[in-house]
Amino acid sequence: MSDKALIHVEDLQKYYKGGAIKALDGISLDINQGEVVVIIGPSGSGKSTLLRSLNLLEIPTGGHILVDEVDIMDPKTDINRHRQKMGMVFQHFNLFPNMTVLKNMTIAPMKLLNKSKEEAEKKAMELLRTVGLEDRANAYPSQLSGGQKQRIAIVRALCMEPEILLFDEPTSALDPEMVGEVLDVMKNLAKEGMTMAVVTHEMGFAREVASRVIFMDAGVIVEENTPQEIFEHPQSERLQSFLAKVL
Repeated sequence: MSDKALIHVEDLQKYYKGGAIKALDGISLDINQGEVVVIIGPSGSGKSTLLRSLNLLEIPTGGHILVDEVDIMDPKTDINRHRQKMGMVFQHFNLFPNMTVLKNMTIAPMKLLNKSKEEAEKKAMELLRTVGLEDRANAYPSQLSGGQKQRIAIVRALCMEPEILLFDEPTSALDPEMVGEVLDVMKNLAKEGMTMAVVTHEMGFAREVASRVIFMDAGVIVEENTPQEIFEHPQSERLQSFLAKVL
């Protein structure tokens, strides 16, 4: 893990209704290279808004987001180029239903990274192998289980060779028995040194895999620490009552 901040967030705000609703209320944090930052908190605490703001899927009201030291909120910044550095894995897979798995995985590298079809397919097949799904390359999303779709969504993001992967509740739409297969893929990525920011309700994953856990409530970071400190020695009453409900 490096001390270099891949992402630097400073005083980030997201307000609705003229400031009556503060989804993000002055968030500052760094995500360093090779770090797995897991964001936990109750529904409506601003976790997903923060994650989606990191690649401007959500446009913040104010503050700064620096990716590789470039302020992506500066209108002059080529946001699409910076988005390529951040793979995003959503709750609901977002696979194109009319395309095979292989086509889903190769369309972006061919269009955006100018890879040849052969090159893109070779990389896609290697990645499918890592998640045990190379035999599903010619299947369509409707022929896959939820866990398979999510594993495909993760390796599709990896096809773009991102510097960081953002996961927005990647297991919350899955049947319980499929959660493990997706978390296993994420654990392997962490072991390989992939920088990850993960919004999740899976406390076991946070405890086992995170380098740092951030607890959010009401649009602010209430507490951040190592998994051990967060789960075994929570400082704030708000975190203590949250953990009492979810553990």
